[in-house]
Amino acid sequence: MDDYLTRIGAARPPRADLAALRTLQRAHLGTVPFENLSIGLGETVRLDDEGLLDKIVGRRRGGFCYEVNGAFALLLRDLGYEVTLHSARTWNGKRYGFPFDHLVLRVPVDGVPWLVDVGFGRFAHHPLRLDDTVPQDDPGGVFGVAPHGDELDVTGPDGPEYRIDPRPYALGDFGPTCWYHQTSPESNFTRSLTCSRLTDDGGRLTLAKDRLIRTGAGGREERTLTGAEALEAYRTGFGIVLSRVPAPKFPA
Repeated sequence: MDDYLTRIGAARPPRADLAALRTLQRAHLGTVPFENLSIGLGETVRLDDEGLLDKIVGRRRGGFCYEVNGAFALLLRDLGYEVTLHSARTWNGKRYGFPFDHLVLRVPVDGVPWLVDVGFGRFAHHPLRLDDTVPQDDPGGVFGVAPHGDELDVTGPDGPEYRIDPRPYALGDFGPTCWYHQTSPESNFTRSLTCSRLTDDGGRLTLAKDRLIRTGAGGREERTLTGAEALEAYRTGFGIVLSRVPAPKFPA
């Protein structure tokens, strides 16, 4: 876990408090990319502690929600936080998707439950309070949490994000949907490539197949890369060293 902290450039906090949780989440988002390159490289995604830590810490990679949130839960528990894993159904523009489509973390601090999510791409930079319906200001925009029956709806600057199941689950419960996202031609993860992280200025650096996109206070910059340039961008922009350029399993 000390190697994990070094990976994200964070010191071991003296206490498992909210300030440390905010610092750890922001550090994670800026160093561990949200990416689905394993699918484009033909690698199997492992949902076990050893596999997660080998990829995130040992190989200095990122991953999609099951991987990065699953690994972050291990780190937070080691630091003294209580963490539970929850299923979320993501909003696709028309309706909420299927259960276990997304994995999020619930982390109570001093009796207050917080939503922690380092595996959703462009999202909140800091934890969001789960027991308050008041709009929450975040460097990533204004977010909201509202009850929907027994579930919780999370909204962001552009509208609905996902609906959270309040029941806790084990990481293995997400195995079937993790397999679906690796194999189904209906999954966005098999039809496209993405590698994205938060930048120091609060913008994002994203490599979507062969398009390198940088957003921030200065606006948006985009350019198309050759294969060699893409490999160099993975190395310099995300710290990911690859021997070949990944390709979507089912190109759109």
